[in-house]
Amino acid sequence: MDLLRLLAAIFLPPLGVFLQVGIGPQFWINILLTLLGYIPGIIHAVWIIVKR
Repeated sequence: MDLLRLLAAIFLPPLGVFLQVGIGPQFWINILLTLLGYIPGIIHAVWIIVKR
């Protein structure tokens, strides 16, 4: 796990996902989750970073 990506995932979840997977479906899902609620966006971003 990269510490920079995890910090980005906590402070700006879409940035953490973008750094991990680029612009793709997971990025857009994370933007939607972050707009609907900040915490779901963080959880999704951390999950994506830890999974890959």
